[in-house]
Amino acid sequence: MHIIGLTGGIGSGKSTVSARLAELGATVVDADLIAREVVEPGEPALAELGEAFTGVIRPDGTLDRAELARQAFASQQGTETLNSITHPRIHERTLQQFEDARAADVPVLVYDMPLLIENGQTDMVDTVLVVDAPDELRIRRLVAYRGLDEEDARRRIAAQISRETRLAAADVVLDNSQDVASLVSQVDEFWARLTHRS
Repeated sequence: MHIIGLTGGIGSGKSTVSARLAELGATVVDADLIAREVVEPGEPALAELGEAFTGVIRPDGTLDRAELARQAFASQQGTETLNSITHPRIHERTLQQFEDARAADVPVLVYDMPLLIENGQTDMVDTVLVVDAPDELRIRRLVAYRGLDEEDARRRIAAQISRETRLAAADVVLDNSQDVASLVSQVDEFWARLTHRS
């Protein structure tokens, strides 16, 4: 099984690449989806978050993500508390999905992970695939397509590792400075090379 670590900064177009790889036949393990699953009602992490932070569980038993973010990211200690509760569960579930894919004899697995490089997880994958676009273009996309104001978009990009750091860790870079068709074409070329090689 060949594992692709797919990453890219916010607004880079990573979701488009992930969706296209799935269409081409890859099995996708989505870190963001797993992160949402581990805090659903009935999950141990949700109860622990409710004990660690005040008023983050709504009356219907679901997590108030905005309130959790407000409290958790207000201090380094809050962020560390959040991570200590959620990260081990996310990691455990990720590894389980990797094992399930191996057992099913999946030829290509895509690990869709925004923080692949930041979290030092590049050793979990065979190929680090980075989706790249200039910061100013990513800011324009976040404002146009996600409804963020420009200041918020700049703040979110600034909070992530730099483009240079991400590119230095890449085995393959997809350039998303043009249109979606150009990006999809690059994904198709990458897939053709990968599947031909394997």
